[in-house]
This record gives sequence, structure tokens and C-alpha cells, in this order.
Amino acid sequence: MTAFQATADELAQRFGLIVHGDGTVPVHGVATLSGAGQGQLTFLANSRYRNQLADSRASVVILRQEDAPAAPATALIAKDPYTTFARIAALFDAPPVREPGVHASAVIDASARIAPSAHVGPFVVVGANSIIGEGAVIGPGCVIGDDCEVGAATELIARVTLVTRVRIGQRVRVHPGVVLGADGFGLAMDAGRWINVPQLGGVRIGDDCEIGANTCIDRGALEDTVLEEDVRLDNLIQVGHNVHIGAHTAMAGCSAVAGSAKIGRYCLIGGAAGVLGHLEICDKVTITAMSLVTSSIREPGQYSSGTPLTDNRSWRKNAARFKQLDALARRVQANEKEQP
Repeated sequence: MTAFQATADELAQRFGLIVHGDGTVPVHGVATLSGAGQGQLTFLANSRYRNQLADSRASVVILRQEDAPAAPATALIAKDPYTTFARIAALFDAPPVREPGVHASAVIDASARIAPSAHVGPFVVVGANSIIGEGAVIGPGCVIGDDCEVGAATELIARVTLVTRVRIGQRVRVHPGVVLGADGFGLAMDAGRWINVPQLGGVRIGDDCEIGANTCIDRGALEDTVLEEDVRLDNLIQVGHNVHIGAHTAMAGCSAVAGSAKIGRYCLIGGAAGVLGHLEICDKVTITAMSLVTSSIREPGQYSSGTPLTDNRSWRKNAARFKQLDALARRVQANEKEQP
């Protein structure tokens, strides 16, 4: 947290909100609805937590108009309390200042170009013909291979690896352990043995993306693997070679996309979901957690697969019956044909 402080009135004016109650109340931090105390701001966005509102000790609560009468403290009225809270909370989360310059322990190829305002931390390696843009932050232990580019105001937090031919746009945030531009999983069988298919493409990351810790994005075989602008990836995600992910799509942890799949704009991919290769998913599709996409999706909407959790005894019975579905369907069809 920082020393930032503002009154409810000041926050309302800055973010276009309506004040319900005492607008002179100061706010110096943020917290959860149940955990907030004096001087802190919180929010109510989900009706399941409405019963916590009366007992909240927060000085200011962001909520919808219909919840304002029940607020025990000053309220800020917003159409979308969660988004509004996110914007206000950002005021209390100023990133550490990184001084421009290259740390003495960094190893920089003579042909690389580092902008004067960029920060290159300890034990960083920058390869041949790579470019680090203005205001970029390259954290400790990062490895930037040959022919890579890091855009202005982009941050590689720590231990990020760009293997080769990776282009990252502006204002991108890449978390520790990410590997961009490793070989795609391209194999061909020759006389009973695998041979590797050369991966000659690269990776292109659009502006304002965020890539979670230990996520891997493979470079393309011939063309590039692409993330358009404002794509958000959680931790531990695998994106195969030549995948194309449309703008403003978000993917939750442990999901995976196989090679040459194309995902549209404004899609939501749930945790541990999988997308098979060479498929297309149109814009505005939601895939729920643990689902497996085995065919292309042409219409926007929400899609699911798999079975919900049940007790083991019930699951074993249902699994046994699942094996009988085909025979059962054939008997039903036969009976229907025999009926007059």
C-alpha cells in the first residue's frame, strides 16, 4: 500500500460516482467487505455477500443504488461496483520506481539496442539484434534471446525467457517464469522415428496484455503465434504454435490451446479447459472450467463439457451406465421403428 489518501467526495468526482452519506470521510486503503476497518474502502458486487454489509466496518462501500439504504457507512453508487473498485484500488498500488539504466551484472550483446529510459536489472541477458523500448523494465534473471523486441512501458517482472523472434507490444506485463518463443511441438514420423519440424516463426504479443506466471507460448512453425491486444492469461497456461487469440480474451489457469487453433475476441476460457488443434472459436464464447473443445464453435454463447462432481459411488455407477448409452440408443431407435 502507498500513502495515497482521498475523501469519498474526491473519489466520486474522479470516477463519476454518486455519494450517499458523508462525503468528507477519508480513505487511506482498501479491503474486503468483511475485513475492512476504519478508513478503508470496500465494495459489494455479488448479492451472496449482501448479508455482510450490515456488519462491515468499512468507512466507504462501493455498491449499486438499490443497496445504498442498507449501507452502514458512506456509500459510492456505481453501475458496476467491481470494476469501479478495481479502478480505485489501483490508486493504492503504485509500482516500485525502477531507475533507468543497465545493471553491471547484465550481459548485453553489442548489437542490441536499449532505450535510455529502460531499466535492465541484475543478471539479465539480452541477445543479438534485440530491442528494449522506452520505459521498459527487465527484471532480474530475465533472458532475452536473439531478434526479440520489448515495447515501451512493458515489464518483464523476473526470470522471463524470450527464446527467439518474440515481439512484445507496449504496456505488457509478464510474470515470473514465463517462456515465450520456445519450439512448438512439431513432429513428423519418419521410418518409425520422430523428427522435429523446424519452428521458423515467432511470437507476437499485442499491447496491454498480461501473461501469468509459468505460462508458455510456443513460436510458430512458419507464421507467428499471436496474442492480440488486451489478452489476459492466468498462470500455468500452454499456448501451442501458430495459435491466434483475439483481443480482450481471458484464459484461466491450467488451460491449454493446441497448435493452430484460433480463438476469437472477448472469449472467456475457464480453468483447466482444453482446445484441440486447428479449431476455430468465434467471438464472445465462454468455455466453462474443465471443458474440452473438440470441434469448432460458430455461435457466441456458453459451452460446457465433462460431468459435475458427485460422490464416488454415484460417479462409478454413472460411468458404468455411460458405456451402455450407445446400445441403449440403438434399442430405442429400433423400438421406434417397430411401432406402427
